[in-house]
Order: sequence, then C-alpha cells, then structure tokens
Amino acid sequence: MKKFLSLDPDVKVLLPDGSTRNLSVYLIPSVLLMLAALLLMTSMFLPYWNMEMTAPQYPKGLFVDVYVNHLEGDMREIDELNHYLGMKPLDEGGQFERSISMAGIVAMGLLLVASVFVHNQWAAILALPVIAFPIIFVADLWWILYQYGHSIDPNSALGGAIPPFTPPVLGQGMVGQFGTIATFDIGFYLALAAVVVMLTGLWFHRAAYKPIVDARKNVNSAR
Repeated sequence: MKKFLSLDPDVKVLLPDGSTRNLSVYLIPSVLLMLAALLLMTSMFLPYWNMEMTAPQYPKGLFVDVYVNHLEGDMREIDELNHYLGMKPLDEGGQFERSISMAGIVAMGLLLVASVFVHNQWAAILALPVIAFPIIFVADLWWILYQYGHSIDPNSALGGAIPPFTPPVLGQGMVGQFGTIATFDIGFYLALAAVVVMLTGLWFHRAAYKPIVDARKNVNSAR
C-alpha cells in the first residue's frame, strides 16, 4: 500500500531548457492550495465569533454566536434589553454582509482552486482576497459593534443611563451592569488556518514554477 501511494521518483517533469524535476515538487503546492480552499469553505458553516453577557439577573449568562450569514443564541432576551436602551435588534446589524458572505467565501475558494492551474505570479494575485478576508471580517465586526453602541436613543426608557460605548471585539468589557466576554470561534480560526496553508502553498508554488519561467526565458534569449 505504501508503495502504491508513494510517487515514483523516476517520474520527472521536463523543463523548457532540458532539465528535469520531480513530479512531487508540483503536486505539493496544488495539494496545499486545495486544502486552503477546503478549510475556508468549511469555515462558513461554523461560528466565527461569540459574546457572553453576564449579570446578576442572568446567572447562566446570555450568549450570541455570530456566523458569516446568521446569528444564533439568546437573541430574544438581548433584543428586549436593547429595546429598553433604544438600540436596534441584533439581527439588523450587518445584513448586507451576511447576504453576500456565502457567495463571497465560495468565490474565494474557487479562486484558490483556480490558482492551482496558474503557473506564474498571478496565482498570488488570485489568493489576495483570502488574505484580506479575516482582516475585513474583524474590521466590519468592530464597525457594527461601534454602530450599536453609538445608536442609543436618548428618549428610550434607559437611554440616558448609559453613555455611548463600543463592545470589545476580543476580551472583557462592560455594558451598563452587564459584563461581556468576546472571543473568536472555530470558523474564524479555520479562515486563519486557510491563510497560513495558502501562504505555505504559494511559497512551494513559487519554488516549483519559477525555475520553469526562468528556463523558458533562458531558452528564448538563446534563440
């Protein structure tokens, strides 16, 4: 079985200048880029971020899990509290982002798959959206939290009791009498893992295909 699964060392790839390289040199980046695409597209089915709210009247706490396309958790209770503060329901924040998230992640995954078949520097260009995605997610999450904390209606029942605030994206905070604990979740970490695997794949991609580009240039210059 081991012999069956291993690559034949006698199988070589012929470069334009007549030199050869092992086939495994070209398979490794392809496998890594495909794995990065799989990690990224798997992440969209898992929570990216969550927040726990604790207070004496809620001894078990209130929880919100944020997926890229929906929210889960104690939404009803939190929205009732937000109503007294004059804040919007949680589901109203980031509606546009959630509406395009699944299609966007699938598109990024397909770009990674396409980069497997690109044998020059354009492979890195196709991968750029994957690198930017976790950064954009965190920045957009901060903006949504900022908007919530700065949209308090002063005419609501408790609107004048709490000054404008921004809940933390990561770590502990306070919202009135509620303590908050914000953490990233497995979906976000899978997206980060996809970036790491992809960058590793691009490094092997360059190591594999740059000699081909250089050999082609040498052949053309010799003519």
